[in-house]
Amino acid sequence: MDDSARETDLIIVGGGPAGCAAAVMASSLGMRCVLLEPAALCGKLRYIRSMTNVVGGFGSGADLAARITADVSRATHCDVRLGRAATAVRAAGDHVVVAVDDGGSYRAPYAVVATGVRPQTTAEADWIVQDSDVRAEALWEAAPADLAGAQLLVLGVDRPLGTLLRSHPDTDLRLVALYPPADQYKADEVRADPRVGLLPTAHLELRHGTDGMLRLRAIDDAGEERLFAVDHLYLNLGSRPVVPGGDLRTDASGYCPPALQPPRILVAGDLRGARYQRIMTAFGSGAEAALTAYYAAHALL
Repeated sequence: MDDSARETDLIIVGGGPAGCAAAVMASSLGMRCVLLEPAALCGKLRYIRSMTNVVGGFGSGADLAARITADVSRATHCDVRLGRAATAVRAAGDHVVVAVDDGGSYRAPYAVVATGVRPQTTAEADWIVQDSDVRAEALWEAAPADLAGAQLLVLGVDRPLGTLLRSHPDTDLRLVALYPPADQYKADEVRADPRVGLLPTAHLELRHGTDGMLRLRAIDDAGEERLFAVDHLYLNLGSRPVVPGGDLRTDASGYCPPALQPPRILVAGDLRGARYQRIMTAFGSGAEAALTAYYAAHALL
């Protein structure tokens, strides 16, 4: 292990809701901690424009993100390092070392890893065939100004679709969503919205024309063929875990269940598994991870 690593009581990798909850909890217990985040605290949360399953009366993700950021700023024992990403998390017998992209590293008895997820790409969807990389904006990043009067083609029916429609109940838009038949249960959330056309698609081909236009050939589960030509579309295909290098262990789905990890690596938030991708469960798991490190350090486990 790196003898030059900077020492602290707890290293937190990722500054989303889970990582921030871990930082606030650890600091409140008097633990020195370092929070590493490559972008902004709760950056993705700021795109959520309507929240119906988060207690506290926050109308939007931006409101909640601002409150979380303020709470972290008051965590006196937490050293927040924005613009820094962990490149490797490695566990030894009595400590963890986290390597950082600036060439430095941190060492602590425990690390909380809450790096979350990223949008799945078309190349990673087994029901889609493409002739080259398709670069498209994630649906949760759609700007409100681009929605009014728009006709949108969306690949996938993951949860951001329902969030978008709830956030803009009076916006005049038309949306066609193509998705694999296995995701029918996800479509139930938006099925009653008259602005949405749902097209279960067993096979989708994406081809780029010489004119730069993207052409889609969709075959539904009954064998019917539909053709689309678009110059822009949104991706809503679901998520893939963001797993730092080193000693984190993944299951068959690519996620990092806590039970599989070395004892000194504590996983929190969305990284635990696809079923845990909720803000409230992220808060709880982040706080629990910090408490676990604290109790273990004081031989209370």
